[in-house]
Amino acid sequence: MRQTATKTPGPQRQRALARANRIRFARAEMKRRVALGEVSAAEIILECPEAADTWPVGELLMSQRRWGEMRCHKFLARHQIGETKQIGSLTERQRRMLAESLNDASSARRVMELVA
Repeated sequence: MRQTATKTPGPQRQRALARANRIRFARAEMKRRVALGEVSAAEIILECPEAADTWPVGELLMSQRRWGEMRCHKFLARHQIGETKQIGSLTERQRRMLAESLNDASSARRVMELVA
């Protein structure tokens, strides 16, 4: 007997595409807000909105001002977390640890800017 592939119904594909677009736009908005300093990466890591659930933590960190690949890599290596680890799959302990470290780093940077 020969099996044939079935096509996915149109409405399901359209719903999947619409959901992917909503997530894409939400992530772009989060990236923009992080880059402008309106919201911190630590807040996103702790709150983990739906759009950030499957977002790699490295991409979020690099959306911050003055964070490139090397800084992101060193920061995550220090915490033994891979750059491609999805925010939604972080444990509560990992979330708190990253958020505390990010808050400490931003506080230290502000102090250095004030002193300079």
